[in-house]
Amino acid sequence: MSAPIRAGILGGTFDPIHIGHVETASAVRRMLSLDYVLLLPSRTPPHRSIEPRASGYHRFAMTALAAGERDALRASDIELRRDGPSYTVHTLESLHSEGFAPAQLYFIVGADAFAEIDTWYDYPRLLELAHFIVVPRPGFPAPTVPPHREATSTTVSSLDIATPNVSSTDIRQRVAKGEPIDHLVTRGVAGHIRRHRLYMPVPVSARQ
Repeated sequence: MSAPIRAGILGGTFDPIHIGHVETASAVRRMLSLDYVLLLPSRTPPHRSIEPRASGYHRFAMTALAAGERDALRASDIELRRDGPSYTVHTLESLHSEGFAPAQLYFIVGADAFAEIDTWYDYPRLLELAHFIVVPRPGFPAPTVPPHREATSTTVSSLDIATPNVSSTDIRQRVAKGEPIDHLVTRGVAGHIRRHRLYMPVPVSARQ
């Protein structure tokens, strides 16, 4: 009998997805020997007041292109298909309904976001729905967290891995200024942004 699938999950606005996302997902997969990592672009990020610049269609397309350039990364539209805010607890419950047990799922979260975990919807129950893997972010080192929690099959732990200092905001600003971004995103994502003229300034005539 084969061992159960062990899947990582990395969600985000992915506006656009960049090398920081894919390198983090790949590093966690290797370190934890996961079968694959799901990359999930969110429909409506609950902790952001500004709507994504690119449509869900383009953000998923870029995610699929980036996943296709790395081993064992898979794009998922599970959050894009669901109306309303993209709450992590609902995403994990959806994966449970597809046959995953909590102990098979590894939710990857940046240390900056984890610092506010107590503000997430349905906290602390959501910590029982998957393992939570906390990774450092620029300015936010991986915190020291207890590796095990009582009376649950899931854990909260941290991995001290190097994550590229890249931000989607910086990429959008570079595109608007006509600056190169090829070193910040995968080849497919860079091509998609150029081909569809994403993040370009809106012409004055189009605003009138």
